[in-house]
Amino acid sequence: MVIAPFFTSFLIRTLAWKTILSDGGAVVGALETLHVLDATSRLGLTSGDRVLATPLAVVCGLTYNFLPFMILPLYSSLERIDTALHEAARDLYATGATTFRKVTFPLSLPGVVAGTLLTFIPASGDYINAQLLGSPNEQMVGNAIQKQFLNVLDYPTAAAMSFLLMALILLVVSVYIRRAGTEELV
Repeated sequence: MVIAPFFTSFLIRTLAWKTILSDGGAVVGALETLHVLDATSRLGLTSGDRVLATPLAVVCGLTYNFLPFMILPLYSSLERIDTALHEAARDLYATGATTFRKVTFPLSLPGVVAGTLLTFIPASGDYINAQLLGSPNEQMVGNAIQKQFLNVLDYPTAAAMSFLLMALILLVVSVYIRRAGTEELV
């Protein structure tokens, strides 16, 4: 189920969210059924497309598109944990929360770190979700770089912004890996 979205294009998955969040889509229909929206009110619609063009729509698209990159390493890490460790924790009268905090989470930390990195790095440069699901007011770093390259035709500024984004990502990833204590992952 987690891998199934990868059988379609990233662009198709994002456009599907545009359909889901449109006025005739499932989300607006559910909100109208629950009486959160009435027939005349809308949640931040643009005048042209009449789609749900809010930061929430962009976050939904980002979450859906990048969630498999978090789930797969986390699942792999959790699957390798020996069940005897959980039995030993129960034998020592540990509660479920204590077992998670002292056994499961520390042993799954390499999967958490790998999943976070696999999600953060591509999402930091993403511009498709903000462009298709957001309004012109929602800007991400990728949108600003794209605008410099394609609209303004200021290639040196766009290249500098791209380099700064890459350097910032490298810095954040280096600090994150050192703080997580998983230097052997790199």
